[in-house]
Amino acid sequence: MGQDGPMTSLTHIATPDGVAPGVNYSHVVWGTGRFIAISGQCAFDEKGDVVGEGDPAAQARQIFENLRRCLEAAGATFDDVVKLTVFVTDVAYLPAIREARDAHINNGRLPASSAVQVAALFRPDLLMEIEAFAVVSDR
Repeated sequence: MGQDGPMTSLTHIATPDGVAPGVNYSHVVWGTGRFIAISGQCAFDEKGDVVGEGDPAAQARQIFENLRRCLEAAGATFDDVVKLTVFVTDVAYLPAIREARDAHINNGRLPASSAVQVAALFRPDLLMEIEAFAVVSDR
């Protein structure tokens, strides 16, 4: 373990030269090792029931818990995440998503991120969906 946490093979560049600073994300993250793609997660519990119907904060918390479990199944943690993509039915939910993200991801090692407002998700009771890409060191 390094002073800043687990040894990883990831490099984060929050603000490349000539690019406006990113707020709450890194512009560039790269690494070497095993690539992991996590499908978009929604606010489903282990039985497939929606958690937090109509509640963006509850849905975001459930999604990040689902992402944590998926990463763990692949031998990864949030420290290994290089990219998050958020699909949200209303950008007003982004603060709730950031709060849930910040409970899991070190603000000094934020992944590259995209947020897209969509007209709808595949079920009307879902407010957001989040996918993740990670790279795990070969060490």
